Amino acid sequence: MASRSPCVMISDEEPRYDLDLFCVPNHCAEDLDKVFISHGLLLDGTEKLARDVMEDMGGHHVVALCVPKAGHTFFADLLDCIKELNRNSDRFIPMTSYCNDQSTGAIKVTGGDNLSTLAGKKVLIVEDIIDMGKTMQTLLSLVQQHNPKMVEVASLLLKSTPRSIGHRPDFVGFEIPNKFVVWYALDYNEYLRNLNHVCVISETGKAKYKSEAESSG
Repeated sequence: MASRSPCVMISDEEPRYDLDLFCVPNHCAEDLDKVFISHGLLLDGTEKLARDVMEDMGGHHVVALCVPKAGHTFFADLLDCIKELNRNSDRFIPMTSYCNDQSTGAIKVTGGDNLSTLAGKKVLIVEDIIDMGKTMQTLLSLVQQHNPKMVEVASLLLKSTPRSIGHRPDFVGFEIPNKFVVWYALDYNEYLRNLNHVCVISETGKAKYKSEAESSG
């Protein structure tokens, strides 16, 4: 197994960035507190994850699974980076991505018609953020029932929270403190998914979209 590069650690004491320093949609500016991770840093973190996956799993056919629905956007970004590395690297990682929703009881997996096709395969599960880890634990247990050769997990964000069950992905882009964050792959009650940067939602935003979600429900 190749040596994996460390993830970017973002502590609770580190300063956030003022919204007026970045391009943030005006209509949701009051719903946000600060910019947490800039778009450029996210792109760099995604490329780093792709390189780590390439180093660790390159040369083997890999089946990539996604945990929808928000995770599908980051899933596509990560696979695009891997494809770019395939074109411009001396290593190659043939990859099949599963892109049809399949119900698995308590969770849904973006996958093929039958997870039994994972038998004997190397599997990469892709998630945008892991906090408590319960969903990923359930998914790993499900996938392992189909006897894959290997299963590894890549997550762009790993949240440090006292509610965590202790699951740590094999590949992590950023480890963040216990803050509620939103961006294009993470919403708040289906809102605030049009952001290029990872932002901390404001108390105004929480109250606004909680009430809107309740009225629409």
